[in-house]
Amino acid sequence: MNSKTTLKIILFISILILISAYFIEYILDYKPCNLCLYERLPYFFSITIIILNFSINKFNKSTYILLSIIFASGAILSFYHFGIEQGFFQESLACISNNDINSLTKEDIMKELQKNVVSCKDVQFTFLGFSLATINTIISLILSAITLKLFIKYEKN
Repeated sequence: MNSKTTLKIILFISILILISAYFIEYILDYKPCNLCLYERLPYFFSITIIILNFSINKFNKSTYILLSIIFASGAILSFYHFGIEQGFFQESLACISNNDINSLTKEDIMKELQKNVVSCKDVQFTFLGFSLATINTIISLILSAITLKLFIKYEKN
């Protein structure tokens, strides 16, 4: 399988993952936490990079290493989220909405308590018994390895 075909498959997977995330959020009505929203960013970036490369029809080694770094970053973020779900890590400021950080008055605190805020440690949705953070960690690691392999293969050619 050549590099362009592999990138088309990665593009398809990235689009499918984002469609799935929005389906779960808006159709199945599961609200994502802040980390879930951040975990979508690598897929947006990869889609943008791949489409840009196809539109200018220029693929070089920097494309592959950039995609590998993006997916590796996504894997780290997803693993961190998985760790919060499992109790390995404490929730950080990334798990708190901006309104929570800036609320200092009694009225603001009461408003925030009335909101239905999703905690990063609460698993909202599972697929085949795995949380979406777990699945995203695995997918991101695989995509990172594939794009790293494309980079190494490009170097050999």
